[in-house]
Amino acid sequence: MSAVNDTKFQPAVFLLTGIPGQEKFHVWISIPICLMYVIAIVGNSVILFIIKPDPTLHEPMYIFLSMLAITDIGLSLSTIPTILSIFWFNSREISFDACFAQLFFIHSLSITESSVLLCMAFDRFVAICNPLRYDSILTPPRIAKMGLGALLRGVSIMLPYPILLKHYRYCHANVLSHSYCLNQEVMKMACSDIRAHNIYSFFTVLTSAGLDVLLILLSYVMILKTVLSIASHAERLKALNTCVSHVSVVLIFYMPWISLNVIHRFVQNFSPLVQSLMSKVYLLVPPLMNPIVYSVKTKAIRARLIRVFVK
Repeated sequence: MSAVNDTKFQPAVFLLTGIPGQEKFHVWISIPICLMYVIAIVGNSVILFIIKPDPTLHEPMYIFLSMLAITDIGLSLSTIPTILSIFWFNSREISFDACFAQLFFIHSLSITESSVLLCMAFDRFVAICNPLRYDSILTPPRIAKMGLGALLRGVSIMLPYPILLKHYRYCHANVLSHSYCLNQEVMKMACSDIRAHNIYSFFTVLTSAGLDVLLILLSYVMILKTVLSIASHAERLKALNTCVSHVSVVLIFYMPWISLNVIHRFVQNFSPLVQSLMSKVYLLVPPLMNPIVYSVKTKAIRARLIRVFVK
């Protein structure tokens, strides 16, 4: 009887949600969202366009920045189809396979970006705490291995999720509260036993974002310790100024991610409107702000941007 009931209520698709209660304004809301996507994709593409042909920018800091820009472009492209189909055409349906593929790309790229931010923290740590060995530690082959490791880490951690989700039975309401598929929400739709999935999800958060945040904090504790030992006040400010961009990007990325995970796991009956807005901040704001922050705060990038637009 249980198998019959599971089959009876098995939904054919998931239904995505735009902004709850604001459906009649979706077309107007899509204008700033489209603008954010355009700025994010163009901004990160410009960063790549500036760094790639300039040999003077082929340094570890700018190579890691290129990795961050590529990851941000991937994150933007992975969410564009469903968000715009909802706001432009009110097309809310997404098949199981498409949903599982989307959540795989979103989460694997998020973990990859977290790993890249950790690599950038290590770059700042070596540059300030051990500057004489900077070139010998962060060699091009080692940087390439770090970038490949960041990508493989995201893919390997997320690979079990679509496989597990595909084998669950879904007999609950199939309406998701976001405009794209997230693992935390899709697994709640399953009527199968998901205890192992919950344990693995918690383990994933701890060993990805949790571990990365801890190591980034540790690196900045060591950086502050080194900076405070510098006698010259001007040299202290100069050293700290090289970290401002990275600290800003870290806060922009981790604060929405941690907030959204806390809401999904520990908060019951949270406002659907606020939850929907936070989910969009989580995936729209970091790709939008990262190129802006680095263009404003990094002298070399800013100078080349001005040169490009002057031409």
